[in-house]
Amino acid sequence: MSTSALKRLSWDEYLEHERLATEKSQFFDGEMFAMSGGSLNHSLIGSNLVREVGNALKPRERQAHGSDMRVVCPSGLGTYPDSLIVCGQPEFYDQRVDTLTNPTIIFEVLSPTTELFDRGGKFLSYQSLPSLREYVLVAQDRMRIEHFSRQPKLGQWLLTVIEDSDAELLLPTIDIRLSLNEIYAKVTFDPNETTAGPSPV
Repeated sequence: MSTSALKRLSWDEYLEHERLATEKSQFFDGEMFAMSGGSLNHSLIGSNLVREVGNALKPRERQAHGSDMRVVCPSGLGTYPDSLIVCGQPEFYDQRVDTLTNPTIIFEVLSPTTELFDRGGKFLSYQSLPSLREYVLVAQDRMRIEHFSRQPKLGQWLLTVIEDSDAELLLPTIDIRLSLNEIYAKVTFDPNETTAGPSPV
C-alpha cells in the first residue's frame, strides 16, 4: 500500500486520531502515514491468505485476522498487517481491544511502494515483538513467498524461499501447510509489474 507522510505525533496522539479516522494510517518513528488501497492482486492474495489460514485454524485455539487488526510493537510501530495469526489469548494495548500486542505470525503482501519498508524498518520493528515467531512476505507480481522463522537459541531468523506452484508454505509454529496455488488463486501476473520500489519512510 502506498503511504504519504502527514506530521510528527506521539503514539497516544496517533492512536487518538486513528480511532476517530475513517481511513487507516500507520505510525513509524514519530510520523503518521496514510495508507491507500492496494492493487487487485494485493487484494486477492490478502483475501486468499485470510481464507486459507482461517480454514486451517478451524479446529484449533488460534485466531486469524485480516488487515483491519492494528498491531503495536515495542519499537513504537503501529500498523495493519495484511494478515496475522494469534496463538493463545489475544493481548491488547488497552481496554479498547483494537490494538494487538502479541501476534504470533505476520503476513505482508509486497507492493511497489512498500517492499523496502516491509523488508527493512517494518521487519526490524516486528522483531521487537516477543510473541512473533514467523514473518511471511508474499510477492504479488510473481509466485514467490519468503518465510522467516525466528531461531530463539541463535538469535537469528531462518529464511526459506518458495516459488514452486505445487509447493506448500509450512508454518512450523502452528504445524499447518498452505498451498501456494490457493494463496495465489485467481491472481494474474503482469510481466511489466515489479514489486521493487522505494521505502515509504
